[in-house]
Amino acid sequence: MADPTTSAPKLTNDEIDTALVRGLADILNDTDLTEIEVERGDLKIRVAREVTMAAPMQYAPAPVAHAPAAPAAAPAPASMPSDPATIVARQGEEVKSPMVGTAYLQASPEAPPFVQPGDKVKKGQTLLIVEAMKTMNPIQAPRDGVVVEVLVGDAQPVEFGEALVLLEA
Repeated sequence: MADPTTSAPKLTNDEIDTALVRGLADILNDTDLTEIEVERGDLKIRVAREVTMAAPMQYAPAPVAHAPAAPAAAPAPASMPSDPATIVARQGEEVKSPMVGTAYLQASPEAPPFVQPGDKVKKGQTLLIVEAMKTMNPIQAPRDGVVVEVLVGDAQPVEFGEALVLLEA
Protein backbone atom coordinates (compact mmCIF):
# COMPACT_ATOMS: atom_id res chain seq x y z
CA MET A 1 0.00 0.00 0.00
CA ALA A 2 1.42 3.35 -0.99
CA ASP A 3 1.85 6.22 1.39
CA PRO A 4 -0.88 8.79 0.54
CA THR A 5 1.44 11.73 1.10
CA THR A 6 3.95 10.40 -1.43
CA SER A 7 1.42 9.13 -3.99
CA ALA A 8 -0.44 12.44 -4.16
CA PRO A 9 0.94 14.83 -6.69
CA LYS A 10 3.05 17.57 -5.16
CA LEU A 11 1.13 20.81 -5.42
CA THR A 12 2.60 24.22 -5.05
CA ASN A 13 0.76 27.40 -4.21
CA ASP A 14 0.57 28.16 -7.94
CA GLU A 15 -1.02 24.79 -8.75
CA ILE A 16 -4.01 24.62 -6.34
CA ASP A 17 -6.44 21.89 -7.26
CA THR A 18 -9.68 23.79 -7.87
CA ALA A 19 -11.64 20.52 -7.99
CA LEU A 20 -10.46 19.80 -4.44
CA VAL A 21 -11.50 23.28 -3.26
CA ARG A 22 -14.91 22.90 -4.92
CA GLY A 23 -15.30 19.45 -3.36
CA LEU A 24 -14.52 20.90 0.08
CA ALA A 25 -17.03 23.71 -0.49
CA ASP A 26 -19.66 21.10 -1.42
CA ILE A 27 -18.89 19.22 1.80
CA LEU A 28 -19.44 22.46 3.78
CA ASN A 29 -22.83 23.00 2.13
CA ASP A 30 -23.93 19.38 2.51
CA THR A 31 -22.94 19.06 6.17
CA ASP A 32 -23.69 22.57 7.49
CA LEU A 33 -20.09 22.88 8.68
CA THR A 34 -18.60 26.35 8.80
CA GLU A 35 -15.04 25.38 7.93
CA ILE A 36 -12.96 22.45 6.73
CA GLU A 37 -9.20 22.09 6.39
CA VAL A 38 -7.17 19.55 4.40
CA GLU A 39 -3.43 19.12 4.59
CA ARG A 40 -1.27 17.37 2.00
CA GLY A 41 2.39 17.63 2.77
CA ASP A 42 3.27 21.33 3.10
CA LEU A 43 0.06 22.41 1.38
CA LYS A 44 -2.87 23.30 3.59
CA ILE A 45 -6.25 24.17 2.14
CA ARG A 46 -8.81 25.70 4.46
CA VAL A 47 -12.30 26.47 3.20
CA ALA A 48 -14.58 28.45 5.49
CA ARG A 49 -17.83 30.28 5.19
CA GLU A 50 -19.26 33.03 7.27
CA VAL A 51 -22.55 32.20 8.90
CA THR A 52 -24.69 35.18 9.71
CA MET A 53 -27.29 34.50 12.31
CA ALA A 54 -30.26 36.74 12.79
CA ALA A 55 -30.09 38.60 16.05
CA PRO A 56 -32.58 37.25 18.56
CA MET A 57 -35.73 39.32 18.65
CA GLN A 58 -36.18 41.26 21.84
CA TYR A 59 -39.62 42.42 22.69
CA ALA A 60 -40.21 45.39 24.91
CA PRO A 61 -43.37 45.46 26.97
CA ALA A 62 -46.16 47.44 25.39
CA PRO A 63 -46.37 50.96 26.75
CA VAL A 64 -49.07 51.40 29.32
CA ALA A 65 -51.38 54.32 28.69
CA HIS A 66 -52.65 55.84 31.89
CA ALA A 67 -55.84 57.34 30.58
CA PRO A 68 -58.15 58.90 33.15
CA ALA A 69 -61.06 57.31 31.28
CA ALA A 70 -62.85 54.20 32.46
CA PRO A 71 -60.74 52.08 34.85
CA ALA A 72 -60.06 48.45 34.01
CA ALA A 73 -62.72 46.06 35.20
CA ALA A 74 -61.70 44.03 38.21
CA PRO A 75 -61.79 40.26 37.87
CA ALA A 76 -64.79 38.73 39.57
CA PRO A 77 -64.06 36.82 42.78
CA ALA A 78 -64.54 33.06 42.71
CA SER A 79 -67.74 33.29 44.78
CA MET A 80 -69.40 35.61 42.27
CA PRO A 81 -72.20 33.97 40.26
CA SER A 82 -71.41 33.52 36.58
CA ASP A 83 -74.97 34.05 35.34
CA PRO A 84 -75.37 37.75 34.39
CA ALA A 85 -79.01 37.72 35.51
CA THR A 86 -77.95 36.95 39.10
CA ILE A 87 -75.17 39.55 39.32
CA VAL A 88 -76.20 42.57 41.35
CA ALA A 89 -74.46 45.91 40.96
CA ARG A 90 -72.23 46.67 43.94
CA GLN A 91 -73.19 49.63 46.03
CA GLY A 92 -70.37 51.43 47.77
CA GLU A 93 -66.90 52.92 47.42
CA GLU A 94 -64.18 50.68 46.07
CA VAL A 95 -60.79 50.83 47.76
CA LYS A 96 -58.38 50.10 44.91
CA SER A 97 -54.86 48.72 44.82
CA PRO A 98 -52.23 51.42 44.31
CA MET A 99 -49.79 48.87 42.85
CA VAL A 100 -49.29 45.42 41.37
CA GLY A 101 -48.56 42.82 44.03
CA THR A 102 -50.01 40.12 46.25
CA ALA A 103 -52.87 40.88 48.65
CA TYR A 104 -52.77 39.50 52.19
CA LEU A 105 -55.87 39.73 54.35
CA GLN A 106 -54.04 39.21 57.67
CA ALA A 107 -50.65 40.11 59.15
CA SER A 108 -49.58 36.44 59.41
CA PRO A 109 -51.19 33.09 58.61
CA GLU A 110 -52.18 32.61 62.27
CA ALA A 111 -53.54 36.14 62.75
CA PRO A 112 -57.18 37.10 62.24
CA PRO A 113 -58.06 39.10 59.10
CA PHE A 114 -57.60 42.86 59.29
CA VAL A 115 -61.26 43.38 58.36
CA GLN A 116 -64.34 41.31 57.54
CA PRO A 117 -67.66 42.25 55.97
CA GLY A 118 -69.74 44.20 58.49
CA ASP A 119 -66.73 45.62 60.37
CA LYS A 120 -66.75 49.34 61.15
CA VAL A 121 -63.47 50.98 60.13
CA LYS A 122 -61.88 54.35 60.85
CA LYS A 123 -60.02 56.49 58.31
CA GLY A 124 -56.41 55.26 58.13
CA GLN A 125 -57.17 51.80 59.53
CA THR A 126 -55.38 48.96 57.70
CA LEU A 127 -57.80 46.99 55.53
CA LEU A 128 -55.23 44.57 54.07
CA ILE A 129 -51.61 44.44 52.88
CA VAL A 130 -50.30 44.43 49.31
CA GLU A 131 -46.82 42.95 49.07
CA ALA A 132 -44.74 44.28 46.18
CA MET A 133 -41.04 43.57 45.69
CA LYS A 134 -40.68 42.11 49.21
CA THR A 135 -42.21 45.24 50.75
CA MET A 136 -45.43 45.04 52.76
CA ASN A 137 -47.67 48.02 51.95
CA PRO A 138 -50.69 48.56 54.21
CA ILE A 139 -53.84 49.58 52.35
CA GLN A 140 -55.74 51.97 54.58
CA ALA A 141 -59.37 52.98 54.75
CA PRO A 142 -59.83 56.32 52.94
CA ARG A 143 -62.61 57.30 55.36
CA ASP A 144 -64.73 56.02 58.24
CA GLY A 145 -67.28 53.44 57.15
CA VAL A 146 -68.45 49.85 57.15
CA VAL A 147 -66.84 47.07 55.12
CA VAL A 148 -69.48 45.75 52.70
CA GLU A 149 -67.28 43.17 50.99
CA VAL A 150 -63.66 42.06 50.70
CA LEU A 151 -63.22 41.57 46.95
CA VAL A 152 -59.93 39.62 46.92
CA GLY A 153 -58.73 36.41 48.49
CA ASP A 154 -55.72 35.93 50.73
CA ALA A 155 -52.40 35.65 48.83
CA GLN A 156 -54.16 36.59 45.58
CA PRO A 157 -52.22 38.53 42.93
CA VAL A 158 -53.69 41.98 42.32
CA GLU A 159 -53.27 44.58 39.58
CA PHE A 160 -52.90 48.34 39.77
CA GLY A 161 -56.35 49.89 40.16
CA GLU A 162 -58.06 46.59 41.03
CA ALA A 163 -60.87 46.92 43.62
CA LEU A 164 -59.82 45.30 46.91
CA VAL A 165 -62.48 46.25 49.45
CA LEU A 166 -65.95 47.71 49.14
CA LEU A 167 -66.99 50.29 51.79
CA GLU A 168 -70.57 51.39 52.31
CA ALA A 169 -71.65 54.31 50.16
